[in-house]
Amino acid sequence: MRSQKFSLSIVSHGHQAYIVPLLRQLASIEGVAFDVILTLNIAEALAIDLESLPFKVYLIVNPSPKGFAANHNAAFMLSNSDHFVVLNPDIRLLEDPFPALLAMVEQSPDCICAPLIVSGTGEVEDSARNFPSPYLLVRKLVGRLFNLRLPREIVPQQGAMLAPDWAAGMFLVVPRHIYTALHGFSERYFLYFEDVDFCARARLAGFHVLVHTEIRVIHEAQRDSHRKLRFLMWHLGSAMKFFVSSVYLKIQFGRFFGKR
Repeated sequence: MRSQKFSLSIVSHGHQAYIVPLLRQLASIEGVAFDVILTLNIAEALAIDLESLPFKVYLIVNPSPKGFAANHNAAFMLSNSDHFVVLNPDIRLLEDPFPALLAMVEQSPDCICAPLIVSGTGEVEDSARNFPSPYLLVRKLVGRLFNLRLPREIVPQQGAMLAPDWAAGMFLVVPRHIYTALHGFSERYFLYFEDVDFCARARLAGFHVLVHTEIRVIHEAQRDSHRKLRFLMWHLGSAMKFFVSSVYLKIQFGRFFGKR
């Protein structure tokens, strides 16, 4: 029998400056059973005693770096909880989000659930999105090139719940049966679009995505794809893979014929 409600999968790419404060925040949480699967994607020494933490930490040290999908899929294989949580190391908690998230997933067991992501200044980030398209991708690139502020996407909302096509993989709560049914993240992608593809396949399988606007966490965004050419090329390569995938074509075909 599972004793843990959540397994938190955190991957560090030399992010000790983010990992240690996050683990200390998690250590202050009481009343919700969870464990942490911490993956060190590159060699690093953590300035914290993992055994002193009030929750179990399973440590994975990769001999060579892996991508987003491979790391979280490996972590899922170690997990034994009701809900698998994909959690970026650069997330900061404003308060304990897990009781509200637990109520959310128990009320909507066939949904991938997420909190609302805000910046350090409290501005809502674009973590709840409509599916991208080649046109929208080019539009965003042109906007960044000329420093143009594009209008925020409008996604369906009912009360406090957003119902986007997909939610960014910086903080996702995935019921175990959904992750299993989808066979995890697709390892065809590397660092980008794994979350888009995952949510698209979820929708094709009859699942949905919900973002609770009253559960908020801070994202200390790094935006590597905006600053480094290598990351930008990975981003564009993953986008092209998605746009020619059968998943994307099925989504577009369904919408052409009036199926959301």
